[in-house]
Amino acid sequence: MIDRRRFLRLVAGGAAGFAGASLPGRARAASGSRPNILLVMADDMGYSDIGCYGGEIQTPHLDRLAKGGIRFTQFYNNAKCGPTRASLLTGLYSQAVGSSNLAKGVTLGEALRPAGYRTLMTGKWHQASIPCKRGFDRYFGLADGCCNFWNPGPRRPGEPEPGRKNFPRRWAIDLKEFRPWTPPAKFYTTDAFTDYALGYLDQYGREGKPWLLYVAYTAPHYPLHAWPDDIARYRGKYMKGWDALRQERYRRMVRMKLIDPSWKLSPRDPRSKGWDSLSDDQKREMDLKMAVYAAMIDRMDRNIGRLLAKIKALGQEENTLVLFLADNGGCAENVNKTPKIPAGPVESYRTVDLPWANASNTPFRKFKRYDHEGGIATPLVAYWPAVIKKGGAITHQVGHIIDLMATCIDVGGAQYPKEFGGRTILPLEGKSLLPILEGKTREGHDAIFWQFSSARAVRQGKWKLVVDGKGPWELYDLEADRTELHNLADKHPDKVKELAALWDAWAKRCRAGSGAKRKPKKPKTT
Repeated sequence: MIDRRRFLRLVAGGAAGFAGASLPGRARAASGSRPNILLVMADDMGYSDIGCYGGEIQTPHLDRLAKGGIRFTQFYNNAKCGPTRASLLTGLYSQAVGSSNLAKGVTLGEALRPAGYRTLMTGKWHQASIPCKRGFDRYFGLADGCCNFWNPGPRRPGEPEPGRKNFPRRWAIDLKEFRPWTPPAKFYTTDAFTDYALGYLDQYGREGKPWLLYVAYTAPHYPLHAWPDDIARYRGKYMKGWDALRQERYRRMVRMKLIDPSWKLSPRDPRSKGWDSLSDDQKREMDLKMAVYAAMIDRMDRNIGRLLAKIKALGQEENTLVLFLADNGGCAENVNKTPKIPAGPVESYRTVDLPWANASNTPFRKFKRYDHEGGIATPLVAYWPAVIKKGGAITHQVGHIIDLMATCIDVGGAQYPKEFGGRTILPLEGKSLLPILEGKTREGHDAIFWQFSSARAVRQGKWKLVVDGKGPWELYDLEADRTELHNLADKHPDKVKELAALWDAWAKRCRAGSGAKRKPKKPKTT
């Protein structure tokens, strides 16, 4: 936890930011008054990790939101941290707006603050500049990509050298940047991001204006760091192995009606060994990795519970729109920089690795950075008691991360600008999710698109065209086969040609590279 006196000094430091252009509001809100908006994002979390999406990890607070709200089964992100955040913040495809500098767009803060919202953020930014220079009144967090959960700065007296990658990382508090930033003792990012968010709600929650609070957790992104007591809750539970876990999650998801039983569980990834082929020592090591990963999600859920309790104490639960999602699929990257130090403590730097990521993305194929379903499908839980009247509902309507800006604009009575700060702004790509929240069928996108590095895809209706690298396009009927097991490209060459032309036109419009020669720009500090 953060030192209390230091924390209060920082939170009381006055609203930071800058004077943006004045945007006329249109004062639309389905509930009769504009809602508060709590937007929560997990980092590198798989589709089936949380309880309300079929996972065994204990997430009672997210499960409660799902029971009283709506779960989206076909909502998509951009397969990678930075591009997803660019689209979430602007409602535009990251290729068009700039995946790190957002030069041709406005942020959620820049759109909602002129409409009368208090705009607040904690957590992972992963863009150029800092939030308080892009429309947010207050900010505490990691302006960078990932960091040591216990100590993102230099070694503190009396502790081991922190496990790290690409040191130093960039942090910010309001308008002040730090590189590096040394936190106080007993620091843990998930708890600290929540502490600051709660402080902001204490300060601004009763000021008489609606608020936007964007909390972007770094959990469960590597390195695998968790409190010992949290790890103990899961130690030994994964000795059953990833093969059994995938089967259990798949059956649970079918029972929950999250997936169609006609969609077969994808085979274990060919790069993953069978659990039974591991030695006993290897099994214990892998059990610990997944236990730490689960503990990170468990801790995140409990911190979300703290936020929800504060909102309830403020008397604002009824008219607060809560949205929870993840930035990409489970991460198969191997970044084990301390192979002789087990996952968990400050001196370690370990990843959960491909076999467990394969389980996290049940029932889908592939992972973070790929445009197959395992890389781009995310849970989305929406909770808003004033508007969502059928709690526990599941929607199969298709949505994309670009829709979140449009939704916030819609419910917040704001207006999307053509110009901002002397810059011409690209037209909004997203479409509001409000009709779905109201229990209606909305007019969705004609097509949605993806591209990261060598991966690219387009979805139109039930058809999805996808490829990674220089290989041929793959074609899937997602109504019959969302786990992408039956490539229909040879049977429907005309559909391949039609969708490929759509993707090419989009890529030209958004200046998206094919991946073979050009990759999207990333922040220099990634």
